[in-house]
Amino acid sequence: MGHWWVRNIVEPGKQPLLLALAAFVLTFLLTRVVTRMIRAGKGPFGNVTAGGTHIHHVVPGVVLTVLGGFGAVASGRHGFGSGTFAVVFGVGAGLVLDEFALILHLDDVYWTEAGRQSVEVVVVTAALVGLVLAGFLPFGVNDMTGQELRDRGGVIVSVAVNFAFSLLALSKGKARLALFGVIVPLIALVGAVRLARPGSFWATRFYRRRPRARARARLRAYRHDRRWNGPRRRLQDWIAGAPTPPDPPPPTLGPRR
Repeated sequence: MGHWWVRNIVEPGKQPLLLALAAFVLTFLLTRVVTRMIRAGKGPFGNVTAGGTHIHHVVPGVVLTVLGGFGAVASGRHGFGSGTFAVVFGVGAGLVLDEFALILHLDDVYWTEAGRQSVEVVVVTAALVGLVLAGFLPFGVNDMTGQELRDRGGVIVSVAVNFAFSLLALSKGKARLALFGVIVPLIALVGAVRLARPGSFWATRFYRRRPRARARARLRAYRHDRRWNGPRRRLQDWIAGAPTPPDPPPPTLGPRR
C-alpha cells in the first residue's frame, strides 16, 4: 500500500488533489446538513443576509475557489502551500457545486425539483476525481514497466469507448445513465442499446418513420417511470432533502351575473 501511495499519489503530485477531493466531499455533506437544519428551524444556524439580501453560499464558494485555484497554480504540486490551497479550493468547489442548479437556472431552485441537479453534478465530479486518484491516468508516474504502460493504456481506451457509449445514451434521453456511465463501465452500454425515450434527439431523428418503435418507446418509458420514480425520489429526498411543493394556483373568479 505504501509503495502504491508513493508511486501513484505522492510521486506524480496528486496529494493536493486528494486533499481537494476530501475537502470537496466533506464540505458538500456539511453544507447539506446545515441547510436542512436551517430549513427545519433547528440548531444555531441561520441564513446570511446583508441589507435584506440573502447571501447564497455560492458567493463565498466562488471567492474560495478563485483564491485556492490561483494559490495552487502559484505554489506548484508539492509542499505545505499546495496542500493548503488545495483544501481551500475543495471547500470553495463544494460550496459552488452545491448550488450548481441555482447557477444553471439563474433562480433560487435549491429546494425545488430542479435543485436535484446539484447533487448529481457533485456525485459525478467526485467520482471522476476519484478515478484520477486511483492511478488510472499514467501522467507523472516514473519508471513504469512495459506491462504497466499497456495496462494503463488499455484502461484509457476502455474509458474512451465507455464515454462514447455515454454520449449515445445521452442522445437517447437517458441523462442519468449517461452521467453515471462515464464512471461505471457497462451502465452507459445499457442506455446506448435500449430504446430511446420519447422526445429525445435519437427518437426524433430515427423514430420519425417508425410508429411501432415510437409506441414501444412510450410504453417502456411509462413502465420505467412508474416503477422507479418512487424509489429514486425517496433516495434523492434522503440525500438532498424533499423539494418544496409549488404554490397552489390562485382561485379563479366565476363570471359575474
